[in-house]
Amino acid sequence: MAAFTSVTRRQFIKLTGMGGSALILGFAAPWACAKNSQVDLEDAVFEPNAWVKITSDDTITVYMPRSEMGQKVWTALPMILADELEADWSKVKVTQGHLNAEYGNQTTGGSKSVRTNYDALRKAGATTREMLITAAANTWGVAPEECRAERNQIIHTPTGKKLSYGDLVPATTDVPVPDNAPLKDPRDFKIIGRSFKSIDTAFKVDGSLDFGWDRQETNMRTVVISRCPVFSGKVATHDAAGALSLEGVEKVLEVPAGIAVIARDTWSAIQGRRQLKIEWDPGDNAKLDSKAISAELHKNLDSPKETLRQDGNPDAAIRKANQVYKATFEVPYLDHAPMEPMNCTVFIHDKVCEVWAPTQNPGAAFRAAQEITGFDDAQIHIYTDRMGGGFGRRLQADFVADAVAVAQQVNAPVKVIRTRDEDIQHGFYRPASVHRVAGALGKYGFPTVWTHRVSGPVPWHGLYTGGAAELAYDIPNQRIDYAAAEIPVPVGAWRSVAHTQTAFVNECWIDELAEHAGMDPVEYRRKLLKHHPRHLGVLNLVAEKSGWGKPLPTGHAQGVAVHFSYYSWAAVVAEVSLDARSNLKIHRMDCAVDCGTVINPDGVAAQVEGGVTLALTAALYGEISLKNGRVQQSNFHNYRLLTMSEAPVIHTHIVKSTEKPTGIGEPPVPPTPPALANAIARLTGKRIYRLPIPQPLV
Repeated sequence: MAAFTSVTRRQFIKLTGMGGSALILGFAAPWACAKNSQVDLEDAVFEPNAWVKITSDDTITVYMPRSEMGQKVWTALPMILADELEADWSKVKVTQGHLNAEYGNQTTGGSKSVRTNYDALRKAGATTREMLITAAANTWGVAPEECRAERNQIIHTPTGKKLSYGDLVPATTDVPVPDNAPLKDPRDFKIIGRSFKSIDTAFKVDGSLDFGWDRQETNMRTVVISRCPVFSGKVATHDAAGALSLEGVEKVLEVPAGIAVIARDTWSAIQGRRQLKIEWDPGDNAKLDSKAISAELHKNLDSPKETLRQDGNPDAAIRKANQVYKATFEVPYLDHAPMEPMNCTVFIHDKVCEVWAPTQNPGAAFRAAQEITGFDDAQIHIYTDRMGGGFGRRLQADFVADAVAVAQQVNAPVKVIRTRDEDIQHGFYRPASVHRVAGALGKYGFPTVWTHRVSGPVPWHGLYTGGAAELAYDIPNQRIDYAAAEIPVPVGAWRSVAHTQTAFVNECWIDELAEHAGMDPVEYRRKLLKHHPRHLGVLNLVAEKSGWGKPLPTGHAQGVAVHFSYYSWAAVVAEVSLDARSNLKIHRMDCAVDCGTVINPDGVAAQVEGGVTLALTAALYGEISLKNGRVQQSNFHNYRLLTMSEAPVIHTHIVKSTEKPTGIGEPPVPPTPPALANAIARLTGKRIYRLPIPQPLV
C-alpha cells in the first residue's frame, strides 16, 4: 500500500475498532503502509506503520493514539519509539493519532498508556530502523550488516559514509517490512530512562496550544444547556421568550439533557440561559439527601453480600480470639473538577457527523454519535482535542451526546460548553462507600484474622472494589465481601477508582492493629509483607528516604502507607504538625514508586507530585453532598482545592527496575490519604475513620 503525501484534517479512513465495530477518525489520519511510492524529495513520506512518519526534511512524526491531559504521554510514548529508531530527539514531533486496530484499545485510563503500548512502540521503532538500514544498504550496494543507525542517520561502518533518514525516504519504496526486527538490549537505551521535559510545554506556556474549549470553526455557534438540578429530572414546561429577546441568541431548543440556548457567542448563550423560565419535573430523586444515603450505606452492611475472597476460616478465628478489634470507615462522593469543564464541538453536514472532543475515550464518543444520528460508520468522524485535565471524567460521553443532539437541529458547527457550576453539579462521581472491618491479633501481635465488608453502589465492572480483595498482608484468615446498594447518583471512574477507598481503609486499619500490638508501623508491615518483595521495595525505600525512625522536630509526626494498584507499587510517608489553632500543617510527603522500567524520570516525578496533590485535596476537602436531590457544591469556593501555600514539599523516589513498565498516573494517589491519616493518629492519638479530615483537628 502506498503512503499518502498530503492528508487534510477532514480526510478519514475506515478502520476496525474496539469491540469489532468499525470506527472512523480524522485529523492528519495515520494508517499503516508498508512502502513509500513517492520519489519527489520535497513531498516524499515514509510511513512504515501506524505509529511513525518520516519526511524528507528529516522530521520524525510520532502519532499519539492516547489522549494527553497533562500526564505526559505525548513525551513518554514517543521516547520509546525514538530510542528503538535511534532518532535524534530534537527532530521528533508528535501529532494526534486516531482509532486504528494497530493501536489496540485507545481509551486513556487505568494508567495503561505506557504499559500497553511499550512493546508495540519498540517494535514499530525497530521495524522502521531496520527498513532504513536496508534502504541505505541497497543505495550503497553493501550488506545491511555493515550498517548501523545513529541519531537520524544510517552509517556504513567500514567507510563512514552517512545518509540521513530524510535522504533515505525515497529509497524505502521497495523495502519489505521485516517480520521480527531485533529489539535493542535495554542496556543500550539512549533515550529511555533519561529525563526529558514535556514535548509540548512551550506551547502551553506561550498559549498557542489549543484545548477543546478553544476550538473555533467557521460560522460556529456556542451552546449552553439548562439542566434539571435533580438527577434524572425532566422539563415540565419552559418559556424561551426572555432568552430569544436578547441580541446574539438565535434559537432555544429542547434536547434530551434539558433546554439548549444557541447563540453567536458564549456571553449571549449564558445570558440567554439566565432568562429562561423553566418548570422542572424532578422525578423520584427529589428527596435524595447525603445523610439518608449515608444511613442507607451503613444499614446495607447487613444486607446480602457477594464474597470476593475467603482464606481460612475467619468466623472460627474470631470466635477463638481473646480480643477482636472493629471499626467502620466512610468516604464521600468526589467530583473530578478538571480545570477545563466539559465541552464538545459537532458539525453535522452532507450526511457526515464531525465531532471534536477533549475525550479520554474516542470509542465511546463514536458510539454516542452513532446511536444518536443512526449514521453508518463511515459517516462519523471523531477528532480528539487536547484537554485541561480529565481524572476519569472524560471517559464518559455524555458531553459528546449533548453536542450531537444539538447539532442535529442546527445548520452550523455547535460548541456545547458547561460552566463550572454546571460541571460540578452534573458529574459522574467517585462513589461514596462505607466499610466495616474487624481484626484479631495472635500471640506475637500479628493479625490472625481480617474481615472487610464494603457497602457501596452496584459495582461497575468490579471497579468499585479495587484493592479490597487483593490484600497483600500475610494473614491466615480473611474474608472480603461486598454489599451492593441501589443509589441513584451517577458514578464513574475517579483517578485510581476504588483503590482510593480501599487503600484508605486497609492502610489505616493495619496501622491501628500495629498500634494495638505496640509495634512500629513500618516494621509491622515488613513482617507481614515478607512474601511480597516489591511491596517491601517501596516500603523500605520510602522509610529510608523520609528518615523514618529518626528524630523529628518537636510537634511533628510521620505516618506511612503502602499500596499496589495498576501493576505498580507505591509507598508514602507524610510528615505533619498542628499550629496553635489545631490546624493541620503538612510539611513533607515522600513517595516511593516501583513502576518497572522508567521511560522518563521527570514525567514520573510530575505524576507523583500531581497524584499526591490531588489525593491531599480529596483527603482534606473533597466531598460532594446532596440536599433535596441537588448537589450543594458549585465552584471552588465550596469544592476546595489544595492551595500552593498549603502544599507540602513532595519527594519522589524511584525503585530501579528492569521489569517492563507499568502504571504511574494513579498509583501515588491511594496511599496518600492513609499516610496522612496515620500521621495525624501518631500526632494526636485520634484515628481518622471518615474523609474528608475535619479542620481544625480537635
